[in-house]
Amino acid sequence: MRKLVAAAFVSLDGVMQAPGGPREDPTGGFTQGGWTVNYWDEPMGQFMGGIFTDPFELLLGRKTYEIFAAHWPFVGKDDPIGKVFNA
Repeated sequence: MRKLVAAAFVSLDGVMQAPGGPREDPTGGFTQGGWTVNYWDEPMGQFMGGIFTDPFELLLGRKTYEIFAAHWPFVGKDDPIGKVFNA
């Protein structure tokens, strides 16, 4: 049996949002999108890269699926995460 691993970006005040840009999800007038980008560093990149090394499935909510479907199929074949998501 495989493990279920949940990975999320959550601020200390409970905002859960991917490390996208400021306009990624402005639902309800939210204007603080992209807040994690300034905190991304090498250890974070290594951790996130490690998550995608073993075989995995993605379980996405509707909004996240829509964001992924609009982005990842169009990412170049040289992008390591794009290769994994598009496989």
